[in-house]
Formats: sequence, C-alpha cells, structure tokens
Amino acid sequence: MRPGSVVVDIAIDQGGCFETSRPTSHDDPIYTKHGVVHYCITNMSDAVKQTSTFTLTNATLPYTLKLADQSWKKALSSDSGFLEDLNVHKGKVTCDAIAETVGMDYTPREDVL
Repeated sequence: MRPGSVVVDIAIDQGGCFETSRPTSHDDPIYTKHGVVHYCITNMSDAVKQTSTFTLTNATLPYTLKLADQSWKKALSSDSGFLEDLNVHKGKVTCDAIAETVGMDYTPREDVL
C-alpha cells in the first residue's frame, strides 16, 4: 500500500485482517507501519453500544423469526444460507474447514438432515 494509506481492521478480535495488524485501544487507537496508518481497536462496537445493538438486532431478527416460525430442519432445508451455517450436529462436523482444523471426520451437511 502507498504511504499515507489507512487500514481499519474490524476483525482484530479474531486475529486480524492484515499481516501488520496488532490490537490497539481507544486510548491509543492508531499506529503506523511501513507508512500505512492502522486502526485496530479491539471490540470496536463497544464505543457505540446502542447503535451496534440495534444494528445486530436488525440484521439477525429476520433469521430468528424464521427459526421460531419453522423447525430448524425445515429452515435449513428451505434456505441454503441457514444450511451453510450448520457446523456441527450430533457430534458430526459439517464444515470441512472446521473438521480439518480439529482433526475430525467431515460429514456433508445434507447427510445430517
């Protein structure tokens, strides 16, 4: 990146997005590495608690209502987005990346439905 560029690492709590990322705080929020300004505040949403709560609720409520209105199996069967988010079911790992990471056998998601 060009000197003077700015990166905001919103995934710093999970290890970061950039090779040069390191956690910062609200007291000392930025640092410069290789001429690039980094903003890597951990738990960024904590600075705007009410707004982040409303945002998360608005984003997740439709999914919560769909699960409440249907059985989990019906929701997963009728919505590929739900199915893609199933990682473990009855001791079977249904996400290949997780199975590889934890050294367990992978079971296709469709097989547990």
